[in-house]
This record gives sequence, C-alpha cells and structure tokens, in this order.
Amino acid sequence: MAIGEVNMADSYFDGGLLQYIGWKILGFLVTACTFGICYPWALCMVYGWRINHTVVNGRRLKFTGSAVSLFGNWIKWLFLCIITFGIYSFWLGIALEKWKVKNTNFA
Repeated sequence: MAIGEVNMADSYFDGGLLQYIGWKILGFLVTACTFGICYPWALCMVYGWRINHTVVNGRRLKFTGSAVSLFGNWIKWLFLCIITFGIYSFWLGIALEKWKVKNTNFA
C-alpha cells in the first residue's frame, strides 16, 4: 500500500442487531410515553449508538450531541415550519443532518 492510501478493511460497524432493536424499542417507548416531547432524546440515543459503533479508517467515531441542544433546535424548526405554513419542512431533514454531522467527531 502506498503512502496516503486508505485500507478500507479498517472501516467497519461493530453494533449488534439485538442492541439495535433494544435501542429502537426504548426510543419508541420514550417517545410514545411522553407524547413526542422526548423524541429528540430518543433520536440522540439511537443515533449516538449507531455512531459510537462505527469505525472509519481505523478511527472510532463519537457522537457528542445532547438531547437538550437538539430540543432547542427542534423548537426553532417547529416554529419555522409553522410560520412558513410547512414550507420549511422541506429543509428540516437537511437541518437535522447538519446537526448530526456537527456533533460527530473522531474519538
């Protein structure tokens, strides 16, 4: 392998199916029991599990986002959707993805 060449075998995901199912069920229960108010917490919990089990080029990723920070953005995004009569919802997925990437680093 030449200098600067990346070995793709160093990138992998080490999470398990049962863990994933457990986190998804817990996230659903938290969201359902709080009538959606804690959805940002559930989202952070499941996304954090996924990122924390990912290794890219031999370096493990770490999710540093918090539910409190996402909740603040969630309120702002909801307000923008309301005042634009739903038009902002087209950008909502992009805004959420930007927030996730901003809070993902190498461990």
